[in-house]
This record gives sequence, C-alpha cells and structure tokens, in this order.
Amino acid sequence: MNTSQESQTRTRLFARVMGPFLVAVTATAVARTSDMRTLLSEFGANFVWPWVTGAFVLLTGLVAVALHSYWRGAPAVIVSAMGWLTALKGLSLMAFPRTYISFANSALDATGWWWTTFIIIGVIGLYLTYVGWAPAASRPTSQATRSTPDLPRAA
Repeated sequence: MNTSQESQTRTRLFARVMGPFLVAVTATAVARTSDMRTLLSEFGANFVWPWVTGAFVLLTGLVAVALHSYWRGAPAVIVSAMGWLTALKGLSLMAFPRTYISFANSALDATGWWWTTFIIIGVIGLYLTYVGWAPAASRPTSQATRSTPDLPRAA
C-alpha cells in the first residue's frame, strides 16, 4: 500500500468514528436544547468534572493528531482539524474551566449562533459518515496481482 492509499484509508477510518459521533452529539444537543443550561451548570459546579473530562478529551485529540497528520483533500483536512480542535478543547477544559464554561454559557445565550454552529457540525458529521462508510471507489488491479501464482507466465 503506497502512502496515498494509506492516508486515504486512515482518513476513512477516522471519518467512520468521527462522523457518527458528531451526528449523535449534535442530534442529542438539539433534541435536549432546553436541558443544556442545566447540564452546563451542573458540569461546572464541581471542578473535578471539567478536569477529568478535559483529560480524556485532550487524550482523544492527541491520538487523532498523532495518528492522522494528513492535510490533502477535504475529508483529511476536516479530520486533522477536528483532532487539533479536540486537543485544544481538552486543554481548555483542564486549564481554564471557568472561562470555558463562561464561553459555553455565552454561546447558549446567542441562540442563532448556537443553532447555526450545531447545524454546521451536524452536516460535517454527515459528510464524514458518508466518507467513512460509503464504498471506496474501485480501482483496476494490476496484472501482477491478478495472475495465479501456480500457473507459469507466458513469455
């Protein structure tokens, strides 16, 4: 497998995970819009939750950054950017929990922006789901891979 095929395969594998995750999180957040403020206030009430959550989010982002360093093509750019943004989100939760929660509260107050952001994230999730799970374009195989090894080749 050459480097281009390897990068495409890795991008598809990350898209298979990230796409459905983004769709599920977006659908749940939109369906539970009325509960988001309560969820956020309870999350920020105890500083253990932002720290522990931030540690796992940071780890997840760093795994994506370390294992997917490809930036060619829209799916690869989205996957790599999501990895970096996830790592920054985790670090922010750990280092600046009050600022992060204050920013999230401000986002909830700006209803139009909140909905627009979640619609964009949902569309990105659907796109990554398609990229990850749609059948790969078939490529013609070379003659060498199609020949049967127990038959002699003609000169």
